[in-house]
Amino acid sequence: MAKKTAGTGAPETGSTSQATAQRIPAAQRRELILEAATGVFAERGYAGSTTDQVAKAAGISQPYVVRMFGTKETLFLEALDRAQGKLLRAFRDVIAAYDAGELAEELQHLDPAAGSGRPEQLKQLMAIAYADLVADRGILMMLMQAFVAGHEPAIGARAREGFLDIYRLVRDEAGLSPETSRDFLAQGMLMNTLIGIRLPEVYEQDETAEELLECTLRSKLPMVLKASKAQRRAGWG
Repeated sequence: MAKKTAGTGAPETGSTSQATAQRIPAAQRRELILEAATGVFAERGYAGSTTDQVAKAAGISQPYVVRMFGTKETLFLEALDRAQGKLLRAFRDVIAAYDAGELAEELQHLDPAAGSGRPEQLKQLMAIAYADLVADRGILMMLMQAFVAGHEPAIGARAREGFLDIYRLVRDEAGLSPETSRDFLAQGMLMNTLIGIRLPEVYEQDETAEELLECTLRSKLPMVLKASKAQRRAGWG
């Protein structure tokens, strides 16, 4: 059956989709497919996803996706690299801005009891940056799906490499101790877990859920709840 082009009501044939794809620069096409793949893999996991589902989400023909990426595994790995890259860039942007003295206003809102040294302040600032990524639920869930698929040799190797890259960044570039780096990563994994099990959806319905979300997300909770509602309206699950 011919697919309708969004917003036009006109049927889109495979050749029309291919012609549209050819008019888009290659780098933009690749990003479009990887963004769609992130959403599909984030919701369905590696085993439950197909290149056809990614193609439909991107509005591009399935043969075109296969020609560009080859296998589903390669597509998953590139989507994982994209997610990890966004996370690393977010942390490095915070570190660079802090070292350049550009975060005076943000520093005023930090908890002074957590410490006033560079590592202590960067830990708080990076936690805020991490919480900001919740608005793009696909990024965090893509990372979680990679951990779940860690038994797949290629995916497991890439997930381990990426996780250690994050650890090295917070330890070496932000200057956190190994123990503090561990606690920082543990906090991030807890946030991922709460988002993965959709706990924000039962906020105000369960007192225990409220307590856990509030003590984990703190000032970022309103943003997370807003993002959760927006994602439900958009049809995430």
